[in-house]
Amino acid sequence: MGFVGVTTGSSSINQVFPSWAEILGLPTDRLVGHDLPLNADDERYRDLVRQIRDDPAHLGALVTTHKLRLYDAAHDLFDEVDDFARLCGEISSISKRGDKLLAHAKDPLTAGLAAEEFLPEDHFAATGAEVVCLGAGGAGTALVWYLSQREDRPGKIVCTDTDPGRLAHLRAVAERGGVPADLVEYVPATPADPRAVHDLLRAAPDWSLVVNATGLGKDRPGSPLPPGARLPRQGYVWEFNYRGSLEFLHQARAQAAERGLTVVDGWRYFIHGWSQAIAEIFDVPMDPTTVQRLSAAAEAVR
Repeated sequence: MGFVGVTTGSSSINQVFPSWAEILGLPTDRLVGHDLPLNADDERYRDLVRQIRDDPAHLGALVTTHKLRLYDAAHDLFDEVDDFARLCGEISSISKRGDKLLAHAKDPLTAGLAAEEFLPEDHFAATGAEVVCLGAGGAGTALVWYLSQREDRPGKIVCTDTDPGRLAHLRAVAERGGVPADLVEYVPATPADPRAVHDLLRAAPDWSLVVNATGLGKDRPGSPLPPGARLPRQGYVWEFNYRGSLEFLHQARAQAAERGLTVVDGWRYFIHGWSQAIAEIFDVPMDPTTVQRLSAAAEAVR
């Protein structure tokens, strides 16, 4: 099984996968990292997809960081692209069925499974909370889609990004998917002028959910939260990353007691992301009991 990312050798999955393979009875316990730089050109993505397609021993791959770029550069190489992948314009896992190469976008499902573990099912209706999503890439797009489909939908989701192209992509996904036009607000931000993020956090009601979906603090050091920014009182603060320098997570924890925050790291997102990809690639059932077994096995190397 493959793993497409930037620094795949640093991921805990390298220690976890062999034990998961044993628990699930998978045909292999070998995980192969495929590292690509953040600025990789289209041909490198296409070469990687062809390599996976043409190697009968390569059963599929999970994709991190490069989900949007991989779709843009190489989605035409796949025999089938699932509905979420087409809607979101991203590929988060690659699998094979017979002689067909399949592309999937599992992040909306993964985001939902992880969020439902800590957010009460009536959280937004009961509190009037909103959402501030820092980052409009693949993970941010998936979260917005999940929240827009949630029965207890927030009244407003504000997304910010330093790249106008990512904001435009997110807007296009929302429009194609029929997300109400007044649900999502798209706010450009620049590292040189942090006022936009300060203003968004000041405007967010108590109990709001604030998410780091930028990737900062994992493959690159840094945080989308500028110095001095104050998180909403009683808020839920979700760091999508579980490894790296994790500056955003440390900032949130420093305010947790004073502001009454619930701070969540990306560990369960990691568990759900990998377990759902493995279920697709190896065509194995992934019920909650099995996920708990896998989670328990993973805790040993956390």
